[in-house]
Amino acid sequence: MTLFQQTLDRLRSLTCLDLQSQWLCCSDELPINQGVDPNIWSSWSPVEINTKGHVAWEKGQVLWFGQRFTVPAQLQGYPLEGLCLRWSLMWWAEVAQVFVNGECVQEGDLFDCATRILLSPEVVPGMEFNLAVRLVSPGHDPGAMVRSLALFEGQTAVDPGFIADELESLFLSGTDDPEFLEGLMGAISRLDWSKVGDRPEFNRQLEALGDRLFSLNLPPSPQIFLLGHAHLDLAWLWPVSETWEAAKRTFTSVLQLQAEFPELTFGHSTPALYAWLEHHQPHLFNTIKNRVREGRWEIIAGLWVEPEFNLVSGESIIRQVLYGQRYIREQFGVLNRVAWLPDSFGFCWQLPQILKSGKMDYFVTQKLRWNDTNEFPYEVFFWQGLDGTQILSLMSAPIGEGIDRVKLTRYAMESKERTGKAQVLGLPGVGDHGGGPSRDMLEVARRSQESRLFPRLQFTTAHTYLDHLAQEKDYPIWADELYLEFHRGCYTSHADQKFYNRCCERLLYQAELWSSCASLLTGYDYPQVRLEQAWKSVLFNQFHDILPGSSIPEVFQEANQEWQQVIEITEEIIQQALGAIASQISLPEPPTLGAQPLLIFNPLNWFRSEVVSMTLPEGILSAKILDTDGQEWVSQIENNLIYFLTPNIPSVGYQLVWFVPNTEPVLSVDYPKEFTLKNESLEVTLDPATGDILELCDRPNHRSVLRGLGNQLQAFVDQGQYWDAWNIDPDYQKFPLPPTQLESMDWESYGELVKTIKVVRTIGQSKITQYYTLLGNDNQLRITTGVNWQERHTLLKVSFPVQLQADYMTYEIPCGAIRRSTHFKTEQDQAKWEVPALNWADLTDEVQNYGVSVLTDYKSGYDPHPDQLRLSLLRGSTWPDPEADLGEHEFKYALYPHGGSWEAAGTVQRGYELNCPLQVYSCPLLNRDQPGSEKTRISYLAFSSSAWILTALKKSEDNPYHWIVRGYESQGKTERIDVKNNLGLDYGNRVNLLEEEDGNTPLEIQPWEILTLKLRQEQT
Repeated sequence: MTLFQQTLDRLRSLTCLDLQSQWLCCSDELPINQGVDPNIWSSWSPVEINTKGHVAWEKGQVLWFGQRFTVPAQLQGYPLEGLCLRWSLMWWAEVAQVFVNGECVQEGDLFDCATRILLSPEVVPGMEFNLAVRLVSPGHDPGAMVRSLALFEGQTAVDPGFIADELESLFLSGTDDPEFLEGLMGAISRLDWSKVGDRPEFNRQLEALGDRLFSLNLPPSPQIFLLGHAHLDLAWLWPVSETWEAAKRTFTSVLQLQAEFPELTFGHSTPALYAWLEHHQPHLFNTIKNRVREGRWEIIAGLWVEPEFNLVSGESIIRQVLYGQRYIREQFGVLNRVAWLPDSFGFCWQLPQILKSGKMDYFVTQKLRWNDTNEFPYEVFFWQGLDGTQILSLMSAPIGEGIDRVKLTRYAMESKERTGKAQVLGLPGVGDHGGGPSRDMLEVARRSQESRLFPRLQFTTAHTYLDHLAQEKDYPIWADELYLEFHRGCYTSHADQKFYNRCCERLLYQAELWSSCASLLTGYDYPQVRLEQAWKSVLFNQFHDILPGSSIPEVFQEANQEWQQVIEITEEIIQQALGAIASQISLPEPPTLGAQPLLIFNPLNWFRSEVVSMTLPEGILSAKILDTDGQEWVSQIENNLIYFLTPNIPSVGYQLVWFVPNTEPVLSVDYPKEFTLKNESLEVTLDPATGDILELCDRPNHRSVLRGLGNQLQAFVDQGQYWDAWNIDPDYQKFPLPPTQLESMDWESYGELVKTIKVVRTIGQSKITQYYTLLGNDNQLRITTGVNWQERHTLLKVSFPVQLQADYMTYEIPCGAIRRSTHFKTEQDQAKWEVPALNWADLTDEVQNYGVSVLTDYKSGYDPHPDQLRLSLLRGSTWPDPEADLGEHEFKYALYPHGGSWEAAGTVQRGYELNCPLQVYSCPLLNRDQPGSEKTRISYLAFSSSAWILTALKKSEDNPYHWIVRGYESQGKTERIDVKNNLGLDYGNRVNLLEEEDGNTPLEIQPWEILTLKLRQEQT
């Protein structure tokens, strides 16, 4: 051990006493009054210290700790009388209760996991303190008493522990300066340790040591800026109602501390939280507004909440920005320029474009510090989005930290080594369950200011700090997604949240779309308030511990009520809007007696020819479908349903058809003996022994698609990761479970338009029912799945091995697509062994010019392979929700073989079609007499580019005569965009995502560009 380290250790030993080994413990669940009673501690067991210095015990159990601490007269000869005594604790526990002399003085949890408790401002030797701690270990991980120290501190900056911190900070600052380090060693070598017992004399030596050090040529000291912070998850191990109380406590505490410590600046995100305060705690809200005006409270909140970014649509992210920024501007008079996202589980590649178009200049996170494989290489960098947009980005200091002088210096010097800059931003404050800076943290900061040797601490704001960084432009560029190498199970966990999210996004799109059309055509009252409320409910549930499925059961019970309410509201709005449109249509004469009108609505911006279905009315046994010219469409009656093929339903429009009922029964169907589905595009043969796909032939391309059994359901043990709901076991493939067992295989439908085989299988205690379907001349094999899932710590995947070799898989991301390697050539590639996608993923062999896509409704996790498409379906985590995913599930996916690239094959459009089917609307209110009404077939909105995907048609937020059209270029090419509409809208200009005009003419759209247009309605 070096002289320097010996000096540090010796100095700290004079004022720091390790209490770990003195604990007695009890694993009984005792009443509080018994657990804090020192008279029973003698019957408890001595603790065992592990190699890490921790006291550890099994997960999900209570452990009581107790000890009677008597203040000694001295430590290593150094007198203690008159010094301040603090008790420093750190734990790893889900619940922590800390008691001094029988009184509870602190409560905490997994992340409020460290404290410094003042026991006495001036000790007298012989003083006694009865110390007790009740800890409950997490349900997913062993618990630990990590640290327990008695700290004696002087009333000034001169005490041995403080001097040790100064010395270590100086050493860290001067590691590249041999001359200074030599002077440092010389200075400490002059300490006379024989004077330790004479505290005044030894302290004078410490003062003289400081003088000698200050006279040296000190190395440049880093600048350490501070911003008080309190990360507050809107829901996690507590319900939302508790979040509001945590926010109230946290914000009240911060305001009180600011009155006592005027230097404290504090920053907090989440407009949704401020909106709750506005309505439920108006006095507190107004006090915060005053602090904002003073510049001491910073709103760092560009998005409505801190959401999940990999599983939501691009339009959802845009609405996070739109509603977040508008609220902050309305209530606080400014736009936030920082996207403050410390805890979301990875960031999609289109985020830079969205943030910049939402008038944010900076992106901040710290989450990639959690990577389990690779350290993220940059701290300050330009993140370049898919379309080329760049945003200055900061990998911030970790959140939930205190003010540790040495730790801050080490962080500053490590940051300087990476960035070349000697300025860092620390974020002191308890977080996750709120809390914020503590009085002790602020006292430590003030005391540190008394030092001539320690780096200066200065409170600031995030905007000020980032503006300073922005003065320089020479930063590295990261042109890729920000993939979190962790929490990969969140793409699959709690499937109900994924289902509801995708359903609500789809319904909100259609509710706005058809309400806009109805309003423009008929004067229908556009339900702007109801739509915004529904959007905000969805945005809230997209929070990064709700949608990913990583919360307690109570959170999901409440979230599901919100999801279902959105579904009810949007379905009602859609029906009202379609009814308003239908009421304006003047019917031609029916082609035959008894014919009833139907409208087929297409919410997507391209013409579609698909098979649709409707349930036959009661008493009707058969029917046929006629177009307005009296031509019969191909149809099929089976299982009380009528299926019919719709040719070329217009873009964002409808077509009128006639439903002609019949009471004569349809002849029964003779099902084939073989289990083969066949049309002009595909031939699919099932394995009679397993229910898997034995062979799949692409008939036009004369290809056998599979190289083994397809749609093979594969289960693996998924256990051992301490973040259970979040993480998939990296070694899961080493632990396969027995294959599925076939129970039955039967024909369900067999006709010209629909052929379906029903397969029932079991795996473990779970029953899986699948329907293989070919529709008309469709070139997709659709598989609808129902599961009664009863497995725990099990990962269920579905595999399609294909006769291809591809270096990359392509996946849909919000408003775009991304290629990821299948060969794991780099360490970053190797970490991407489970990755997210939205509606589809594709594997295309560029040499063979052939590929296969998988389309899904709400399943999002894939593991990349050069010759296999494999999709994650279900998991069975037990923490923090012991019954996550148990019960009934229904989902669908489709296999889509194609010649050429995924772009040429229209995979993007096929994915949207799977998720947004044509809608059959019965028209009882059609007007036969009104002249000049709507046509029987019309496209309301069409675009010149086939690669452009419409994501929104809505009323402007600010002008009732302006309408917003938004979409994105989906294939990575430059396109001219011409807008055609039959809604009476005049051509407008581009606007940003806040709907502010930028004056540019929207003639051309760049690769992957998200384009928002403002169209004008003629005023009457």
